[in-house]
Amino acid sequence: MKFILSIALILLFSANAFSQIEGVTDSTKILTMQNGEIRIGEIVSDDGREILFLSKDIGKVFILKQDVKSIRPYKPEIGEIIDGDFFVNSPFNTRYYFTTNARPLKKGEDYAMIHLYGPEVHFSVSDRLSIGVMTTWIASPFVLAAKYSIPTKNPNVNFGLGTLLGSSAFLNSFRGFGGLHWGMATFGDEKQNFTVSLGYSYANIGGKVYNYNEGTNSNTISNTKMSQSPVLSIAGIKKVGKKASLFFDSMIFFGAKGTSSEEQYQYNSITGEGQYVVKGDYTATLAFFMPGMRFQSGPKSAFQFAIAGVLYKQNFLKSIIRDNPRSFPLPQCSWFFKF
Repeated sequence: MKFILSIALILLFSANAFSQIEGVTDSTKILTMQNGEIRIGEIVSDDGREILFLSKDIGKVFILKQDVKSIRPYKPEIGEIIDGDFFVNSPFNTRYYFTTNARPLKKGEDYAMIHLYGPEVHFSVSDRLSIGVMTTWIASPFVLAAKYSIPTKNPNVNFGLGTLLGSSAFLNSFRGFGGLHWGMATFGDEKQNFTVSLGYSYANIGGKVYNYNEGTNSNTISNTKMSQSPVLSIAGIKKVGKKASLFFDSMIFFGAKGTSSEEQYQYNSITGEGQYVVKGDYTATLAFFMPGMRFQSGPKSAFQFAIAGVLYKQNFLKSIIRDNPRSFPLPQCSWFFKF
């Protein structure tokens, strides 16, 4: 995991793998064609029927106005020009994979994410506040999300607050619940940024699980109560090509405390009962590490994947049993849609 983290951070903040086009001035225009093609350059003349356009990549060219969908002046805040191509600034750039950064989701930049396990949708209430919902394909569990951005005078330094409130919904009869609340600091712009987040989580799956083994005439009762943990996240993203970005995401739940008791009853022929508590209070560490790539297919859609890994270790304080650390891969992919 240390090796993966080191490589990801080196790649994220290495020298730029692309260069912005030179010669952009106040007269630079963005032409969006009816077929979706985008051209960058200056309008030399316009006779009402044709435009003589000085393209940044192929020079002067005549374009029929009926083939032009829109003409906009170039502004850095709405996008960037890379090797002659224009890329609109995207609401997707406020996300990594699971975590978010402190850059604001601007009003009108609502978006959805479709994961293999389920969807999520986020709406911009204002230039600072966004709210959203996250769930699975069976609508359980169900999570409400909110983020409040706090910009500074430096556009490349932003702070923010985030919260997640979840319910197990119809699974486990709505008895399960949990939450995650955090603060974050983001350094960088939309094309390249780095975020450190620190928060606190709690969860209770609710209820008991009964297991009866007829062969051994034993009954085991498992009861998991509230678990609580500080949470640390380090994440970043960097554009490495015209349409590709490299990102790294992580979440580390450390020092988690909770209770997961197993009471095992062995019935004997004389007394007919017996009790032995195998496990009880525990501490645990759970970590997700997610290096991945994002591909911006257009101003309203993107695809990303992460070669994720999970590390888990749990120790029961009142038991001689000690669980060994467990790790396993958890590859993920998702699709972004702006609406």
